[in-house]
Amino acid sequence: MMNHMMKAVRLHAFGGPDVLRYEDAPKPVAQPGEVLVRVHAASLNPPDLFLRDGYRALPPEWRPDARFPLTLGTDVSGEVVALGDGASRFSVGDDVYAMVRFPKDLMTGSGAYAEYISIDETELALKPEGIDHVQAAGAPMSLLTVWQFLIDLGHEEPNPFQSFRHQPVPLRGKTVLVNGAGGGVGHLAVQVAKWKGARVIAVASGKHEGMLRELGADQFIDHTLTAAEDVAKHVDLVIDAVGGANMERFLSVITRGGALFLVNPMSFSGHKEAADLGIIVSSTQVRSNGTQLAEAGRLLEDGTVRVVIDSTFTLAQASEAHQRASRGSIQGKIVLIA
Repeated sequence: MMNHMMKAVRLHAFGGPDVLRYEDAPKPVAQPGEVLVRVHAASLNPPDLFLRDGYRALPPEWRPDARFPLTLGTDVSGEVVALGDGASRFSVGDDVYAMVRFPKDLMTGSGAYAEYISIDETELALKPEGIDHVQAAGAPMSLLTVWQFLIDLGHEEPNPFQSFRHQPVPLRGKTVLVNGAGGGVGHLAVQVAKWKGARVIAVASGKHEGMLRELGADQFIDHTLTAAEDVAKHVDLVIDAVGGANMERFLSVITRGGALFLVNPMSFSGHKEAADLGIIVSSTQVRSNGTQLAEAGRLLEDGTVRVVIDSTFTLAQASEAHQRASRGSIQGKIVLIA
């Protein structure tokens, strides 16, 4: 008899890590153009934490109209176990990875914290050989964010953060400062910028220095000891992976004609100052893209880029994983093993 149930981590109400429930849930079925993936690993990303909390930092009118129960998570690595009608890009038995339905399901959960997930085949890529499912699950959202900011936007969808299309800038021979270099996006940005020929300044807390120098950072600034803007000079591009208050401080280190890329631009208020200084300020929202994930995955396959894993938890320990994320100072990615 066919088993139509699986284990998943679901929300029945918004709140802290304790609202995550590991329980039985209906097993999805691959719809036309989709594949069904047996999840081996899924990683945590900031949108998971924001959604679990009900996006309380947003104005009430922007908060999700939730239909509980819902399942968090966008990043997965696993094995194809079934094909929907018309799906032809992958075969049963293929190891694959993906960022699932983002930002389409930003407010409702994409369903990655589960034993099985159905995924549109256009969002999938073959898992790079030479890395395991844990490392592969840690890559999609962070790697696609870096790719779309620094290499190729890859789509023509309207930009929710600005009226103009985000444009990556040439990096070869340039100086790039990465703020939040120890985190999921930051440590990959350091490596991709180095691969493109940039001189990289990594800004993070001191615990990350050894790791970041090993990944290729040419200069390290411990922000707990020294303000980056007091040390860095003549920077061509700052990519800020942290957000929050006073992002405007980085304008003082950027050369005229340079750029400030903001992964989380919501609190930035220095647009007039930037225009007066001749500095481009730009942001974009990462989008699922299997073709880009396959292209970027070659860097994982040949070892040019590697995903650093902060910690792993079982799917049943999702609440503990979220507690770890809430403590901050994450080095790389937190991953759930299904």
